[in-house]
Amino acid sequence: MNQHDATNETSFAGLDDDSFDIHEYAIEDFLTLGIFWLLALDVFLQFFSRYVLGNSIAWTEEMARYLLVMVGFLGSTMAVRKGSHIAVEFFYRYMPMWLGRLMATLVDLINIAFFSIMIWITYKLADRTSAMMVSVDIPKSWLYYLVMLGFILMLVRGVQVAIRHWRTGSHELLNSQE
Repeated sequence: MNQHDATNETSFAGLDDDSFDIHEYAIEDFLTLGIFWLLALDVFLQFFSRYVLGNSIAWTEEMARYLLVMVGFLGSTMAVRKGSHIAVEFFYRYMPMWLGRLMATLVDLINIAFFSIMIWITYKLADRTSAMMVSVDIPKSWLYYLVMLGFILMLVRGVQVAIRHWRTGSHELLNSQE
């Protein structure tokens, strides 16, 4: 009873390994981080002015909304690069490997087509928008162009991921099958 069994001990050996490798990150990671901190600063300024000073700064709420949209679209670019968007993995577990590869390739092609279509739609929307933001003198079309930039980056990363999948013959969805 007093003897320790080595197989029952919990190991915390890997928990202190907080190594940072800059090569794991891309330009959109740093851009998203910068915009995220602008968003945090904006929300803090909004909170401070409203609850400490008693008079809210008008432009902070609108800018927080637009910064959040930018963080969302640039964050989606990171998810495309890493292959971490939501996917239904259930069916891949019960498919034969050849059918799983075919379906994964089809998903890559649909992603590329979707991003391409969304680039066109956001371009047309931005081109037709002439309104200004409510609290600052910035055209709303700039926001749509930033969304379009997010889709362009997603398209570039989507093509890179599809090429990687095609060359290696593997896919994140198929790895759960093995």
